[in-house]
Amino acid sequence: MLEKGLKGSEITIRCLEQLGVDTVFAYPGGQAIELHQALSRSSKIRVILPRHEQGGAFAAVGYARASGKVGVAMATSGPGATNLVSGIADAYMDSVPTVFITGQVSTRFIGKNVFQETDIIGVTRPIVKHSFLVLDISELADIMTRAFEIAASGRPGPVVVDIPKNIQQSVWDFDPESVYFRTAAPLAPQANDIAAFRKMLAQSERPCLCLGGGVISSGAAAEAVEFAEKFNLPVVTTLMGIGAIPDDHPLSLQWLGMHGTVGANYAANESDLFISLGARFDDRVTGNAEKFARNSKIIHVDIDDSEINKNKVADLGILADVKEVLKEMNSAPEFKERKEWFEKIRIWKKDHPFSYKEVPGRLHAQYVIKTLSEMTGGNAVIVPGVGQHQMWSAQFYDFQYPRQLLTSGGLGAMGFGLPAAMGAKAALPGKTVINIDGDGSFQMNIQELGTLVVEELDVKMVVINNMHLGMVAQWEDLFYNHRRGNTVLGRAKGGCPARQQQCGECDGTACSSAYPDFVTIASGYGIPGRHVWKKEELEEAVNEMLNTPGPFILDVHTPYECAVLPIIPPGGDYTQIITAE
Repeated sequence: MLEKGLKGSEITIRCLEQLGVDTVFAYPGGQAIELHQALSRSSKIRVILPRHEQGGAFAAVGYARASGKVGVAMATSGPGATNLVSGIADAYMDSVPTVFITGQVSTRFIGKNVFQETDIIGVTRPIVKHSFLVLDISELADIMTRAFEIAASGRPGPVVVDIPKNIQQSVWDFDPESVYFRTAAPLAPQANDIAAFRKMLAQSERPCLCLGGGVISSGAAAEAVEFAEKFNLPVVTTLMGIGAIPDDHPLSLQWLGMHGTVGANYAANESDLFISLGARFDDRVTGNAEKFARNSKIIHVDIDDSEINKNKVADLGILADVKEVLKEMNSAPEFKERKEWFEKIRIWKKDHPFSYKEVPGRLHAQYVIKTLSEMTGGNAVIVPGVGQHQMWSAQFYDFQYPRQLLTSGGLGAMGFGLPAAMGAKAALPGKTVINIDGDGSFQMNIQELGTLVVEELDVKMVVINNMHLGMVAQWEDLFYNHRRGNTVLGRAKGGCPARQQQCGECDGTACSSAYPDFVTIASGYGIPGRHVWKKEELEEAVNEMLNTPGPFILDVHTPYECAVLPIIPPGGDYTQIITAE
């Protein structure tokens, strides 16, 4: 039934309701006040007020990554809109379906540099899948529908909808039946491509199957595991593909790339056929792309034609939905034993698992992650920030299912972890959601502690606190002769022989008073927590965190000398992988 005489702001919110949106991360402002007034009258949409628009943007991305649905964030014009940019870029780099709605100054003021006017369409053009500036109220409902269709269809991504205030205030009739969630039909593969795929696979003696984030985005993880099992293929994943196959599956070599397993990197590079499903041959996967899998034939399946042959030339490029390709392949499986190849792989896995050198008396970050994995049964949703703790999370947590590791892969945005975990918890209220963060990354959006409390979002937080920007400091140690270039966050008290680093020779109290105390900060928001200094304290602390209702923080103090290993030097290849401390 036609709804007569609705404001543009009301039409916008009615569109969100019709499109199945149940949660919006929105921060108000002058040019978005009409939208918030309309939201206040909605009984179907939960509005979560972040404490910063960047937090709201990352939360919408976290919501989308966790649920597979379109995430929605909203902000006002000018600084509100520009504060969304990092979240938009993150969604673009990792192909996350999101819609970002911004208020804008009235159309008569656009281009005149009035108060809080910013051309957000121009600012975000390189980092969106599409964008709309609404200049006619009669087009608003159709634009909202198209925005969601574009965000979720094909290769997912972010869409910006910029709505001037006078359009929000204008009146128009709304037909709810014209607004419904629709996506393009899955792109099926060509029969000749499937035939070529089968032929190349049948001829291969050393195949390697690589599962990227596209496998998870397309909902094809089950089909991918079935494919690997039916054709007897060793499996590696990208960072974004973690969870597409359980880490402990017999065919899994875990993930490859700069900090991936030795076995995964060797299997990929010494294969005679490298099969990439929904991955983009990122530089952190390939290292020197010219040297990556140089003796392998390559099959590249992707929904985005621009990715095929972009970074690595494929012998067979298949433009199709990866789920549709796998259905075709699984319909007539051809099992092949390949004993010699699997014996090599068995040795690589046995000799080179993810590991670290323990130093007595030290609480290692890797041990913290392993303990979390064991005490949660490998079932928690893990949302790290960016840095060493991100890589350790990927290495030492035992991932079992898709959308379990939610991480800023392509953009690598510090400050992602806490707000993205907030969004993930809003999407998955029945799941244990743990933000594993570094002390540097955590501080970038620490204000979202307030959102957790007010919105009653039960996010558990584990801060791996080494008082350094750890990943950059690690590169300084490895490649810059240990020279520190503004990577020390801590400030030791006078008289400590360690100077500017936690030495591990005491309980840390000599250093802690001069450094942000995250437990004390969290308590100011009403969030309980505790410090962990020693290995023997950890299990009890994790147990308290997991069994305390509501958000909880563990400030875990670890030595900065811990390194993320293995590591392939930038621009290097798998033969240069560094595995020893």
